[in-house]
Amino acid sequence: MENSEEESEEQSSLEEPRTPRSWPSSSQQALLLDPLYARSKSVIHDELRSFRVFLRCCFLDHSSPPARAASYAAFLSLSLAVPAAVSASLRADPALSPASASAVTFNRLATLTSSALAAVSFLTLASFFRRGAGNGASGGGLRGLLFLDGGLRDDAASVRRGYERELDRAFRILALILLPALCVEAGHKAVFFFSTVRLEPPLPPPRATTPLSSSSFLHQVPWRAVALVLTVASWVYRTGVFLLVCVLFRLTCELQILRFEGIYHMFDVEQAPRAGADEIFAEHRRIRTQLLATSHRYRVFILCCLVTITVSQLGALLVALSSKDRKSFANSGDLLVGSSVQLSGFFMCLFGAARITHRAQRIVSIASQWHMGMVHHGKPAPEPGVSTSASDDAAASGACCAYKSRQALVTYLWHNSGGITLFGFTLDRGLLHTIFAFEMTLVLWILSKAVVLS
Repeated sequence: MENSEEESEEQSSLEEPRTPRSWPSSSQQALLLDPLYARSKSVIHDELRSFRVFLRCCFLDHSSPPARAASYAAFLSLSLAVPAAVSASLRADPALSPASASAVTFNRLATLTSSALAAVSFLTLASFFRRGAGNGASGGGLRGLLFLDGGLRDDAASVRRGYERELDRAFRILALILLPALCVEAGHKAVFFFSTVRLEPPLPPPRATTPLSSSSFLHQVPWRAVALVLTVASWVYRTGVFLLVCVLFRLTCELQILRFEGIYHMFDVEQAPRAGADEIFAEHRRIRTQLLATSHRYRVFILCCLVTITVSQLGALLVALSSKDRKSFANSGDLLVGSSVQLSGFFMCLFGAARITHRAQRIVSIASQWHMGMVHHGKPAPEPGVSTSASDDAAASGACCAYKSRQALVTYLWHNSGGITLFGFTLDRGLLHTIFAFEMTLVLWILSKAVVLS
């Protein structure tokens, strides 16, 4: 989404000449002259522009009412209407392929799963942009979604450099998953429509008296080629929307990981300007607030993807075991490509959430070590019976206050060390092991039933 206020500010800054009155203060000028900061601002702006172009190409731009209407129209047509029409027109033809009936079943199952994930992803993006528009310009758009409203001004140089790399990797990951899957899916659909199944669109019978009528023209249309183009376009849209939300979630987690790395450097006892407990508390509270917002935004998406993918994979396993036809690329390629893309995107979300959660939990150990190191480097307490001056008493009082502040910080971090949560459940490796055990139990149960029935 584009922000009209940001564009107007950028245009005005380019058009208006700089006068002596418009020069910034000394601190702001030093920040603007910093090459790392200037480069990070330009790179982030360019990469977010690439995201906005991708949103427009996928009809996901919600910046204006006409664009929002076009986005909903594209979703209804490419995610619901086209897959439903093509699935209703498929007919099994044993003369073309002995496994034609199973191919139709596999195709409908894969289409239903892909459409369900696309619907969840589209509604998630729509809620992002609608909530951002309701909060105003400062919280809307991709900047508010990725917590870039401040342009990384409050972060260290290492965080800015790391986030440049993550922005550059985001589209690479998206292309690395989408483009190979698109090539395989296009080849499978060509084999599927032209040599596996028969296509019977609901058309009126042709009239012999009027050979140039509309019904006769419709019967002369190459519907196999039309169905191939529409199906591939629909698949690209549904898969792209799902992977886009997964990449945005991973990008948000990577930014928070970089910010936690910045907090780790604040605990360094050997650095010259030692960070105080109040500075560390303020930085951790900022990251903690963003983690809570991220959990609230994506928890429904992650839970719906977990349920949808679990049901689809178990359903595909049941259908594959119950079918007596020989499995091949022509009849089961839909399940192969769809499952690969869906699991890749979902694992991207789970691993990103687990990484940021363990970074958040690790900070308690680092803070405890920092507290112990500060006590060790502190001034030793005077021996009993030795007279002390007023300056020594003031230093001892300050050391006592600093000790209590550090102890309070460690206690705070101990009780607020969670990362990404799903309705109160922390998404860490323990929860991933539980999910894996549950999925494996279901798979083994289905395999046992298949063995018994066979």
